Amino acid sequence: MNGTIEAGGITLSYEETGSGEPVVLVMGAGSPGRVWRPYQVPALAAAGFRVITFDNRGVGDSSECPEGFTLADLTDDLAAVVEQVAGGTAHVVGTSLGARMAQRLATTRPELVDRLALLATRGRADASLTAYVRAQIAVQQQSLVLPPEVLATMGALANLSPASLRDEVTAEDWLAMLSMAPPTPSAGVRRQFEAALTHFPDTVSELGWITAPTLVLAFADDRLSPPHLGIEVAGAISGAHCEVVADTGHFGYLERPDEVNDLLVDFLTDRFSRPDRSSVRRR
Repeated sequence: MNGTIEAGGITLSYEETGSGEPVVLVMGAGSPGRVWRPYQVPALAAAGFRVITFDNRGVGDSSECPEGFTLADLTDDLAAVVEQVAGGTAHVVGTSLGARMAQRLATTRPELVDRLALLATRGRADASLTAYVRAQIAVQQQSLVLPPEVLATMGALANLSPASLRDEVTAEDWLAMLSMAPPTPSAGVRRQFEAALTHFPDTVSELGWITAPTLVLAFADDRLSPPHLGIEVAGAISGAHCEVVADTGHFGYLERPDEVNDLLVDFLTDRFSRPDRSSVRRR
């Protein structure tokens, strides 16, 4: 089922699949909610969940908001989706910028979050993220139209594990898919990248306010959210469990979807025992 809601003067577009306890999936910067469709939506629906995806403001069928917005605004949007679509509480799964929205929601509106899964997350900025985001913004502000081959190559090197590019056929498939990205991103996409540099906690220890059972999935070859930053987030949250998935980059949920989906389903169906303190496992 597709629909829209109004929240804070903007329109948010969403999709629902399946029935059962609600799970809200939150996408990262520059991508619409439909990116979850091929792998995570069917796996979670088959596991007995009502899966809700939505387009963050700035992309897809939600309001573009070219005037700009912050992570706090995006988090308010997520809260509206949980309240108006999910019914007031939900499991929340986010990746990259979506993971930061999810962990901010869990600190500011804990009553809305049952279980929290954070993919490719971080609790602080670093030089690499800042440089990458500023480079993205600079290209977009100057309205540079890059050839599809350049966009695909840059996207592959930034977001994929070398393991995904070893096989020639697989590499060609990835490059073909990435070359379909719009040559000139919208103003909303640029604003999403700008939002990615806002509202980090003063210290990562502030994430210790999160009380929801938490799973952190870090991807071993992630250049944009390196695994040590995900491990750092897990270490700040009491009882959080962290899995470091091998041979995966920033797009780990697309590179090794079966393994990621199995971990999500096990966590959301309470097959993980919650330790007294945070734990890390490398796979």
